[in-house]
Formats: sequence, C-alpha cells, structure tokens
Amino acid sequence: MPQVMDADRMSRALTRIAHEILERNRGTSDLALVGIRTRGVPLARRIAHSLRDINKGRPDGPDALSAEVPTGALDITLYRDDLMRHAVGPQPVVRRTEIPFSIDDKRILLVDDVLYTGRTIRSALDALIDFGRPRSIQLIVLVDRGHRELPIKADYVGKNLPTSLSERVRVELEQIDGIDRVMLESSERGGADE
Repeated sequence: MPQVMDADRMSRALTRIAHEILERNRGTSDLALVGIRTRGVPLARRIAHSLRDINKGRPDGPDALSAEVPTGALDITLYRDDLMRHAVGPQPVVRRTEIPFSIDDKRILLVDDVLYTGRTIRSALDALIDFGRPRSIQLIVLVDRGHRELPIKADYVGKNLPTSLSERVRVELEQIDGIDRVMLESSERGGADE
C-alpha cells in the first residue's frame, strides 16, 4: 500500500492552498470555511490556522489579535443520492452540522479530503444552500483522483493523483486517525474512498 503523502507534504500542500486562497480572494474579508464531515472538518480548521498565520505576517495583514476565518462542519448524510438505493441495509449515521455563522453573502470555501465522482460535493452544495445564499462557493480538496461523473472541479487541490477504478485513496488525519498521510491501495470493490 504506497504512501503518496506524508505529514510534511500534507502540511506544505495546505499552506500552499492557504496562500492561493489569499491571493485569489485578496485577503480573508467575508471568507468562511465549511468542512464536509468527517475529514473535511479538520482540514478546514488547519487551513483557517494557516490563513491566520500567513495574514499576521503580511505588512497589510491584520494585527496579531486577529480572529481566524470562521469555520463550520457540514453533514451531508441525508442529501446523498445513494441513501435509498438499497431497500434493506444499515441505517446511515447522521452527524451534526455546525455552522455557527450566517453564510449569506459570504465567500464559502467548501473543504473535503478526496474529490472522486463529484457526488459528495453535489450533495454538499445542496445541503449548504439550505443554510442561506452565499456570494460564492469555492472548492478545496486535499486529493483529486479523477473519474468525475458530474461536472465538478476543485478551485484548490493539494495533490492531483491519477488513479485506476480499482484503486482507493485513503486519507488519514492526526485528529481522527492519529497520523497524517495519504495512502493508495487496491480495492476489491473499486473506487470507494474514505
């Protein structure tokens, strides 16, 4: 099972993404991060910390007491299009959505770990719109593995990783798994990413 990113490469990718966000958006005004549960949430928090740290060091940035970009967590379980495909099966685990700020007229940075078919992101967009009307939504993913089924493209990508349909990308994060790394493994089922 090859490791394609270690903790250092992951950290550098997230820092690079933070710089790209600041350049594209000309600062952090009206920005908010929303992570898709489960692994998008800690990634969003890390990017918020990087944005704060980078902004502190800029001559035109805010002072050291500046607040981080607001960060929330989005659960998309009930918005998934495969939820009712099987009449009998395990009940989905519904987690909490926590967006403690208004998304109205904000530039939302939607964060996920792996971009694959695009169906997760489509579900997340549906769920997010139920919370208000953002000015714009930009997509951040740690890994883009290709094989899109929907016309969805990330604005910021940590690593483009071409894969076959029989491979699986597994992202592990310190906050959840005790280690930061991205693994590429063969999958009997094909394609399902965590």
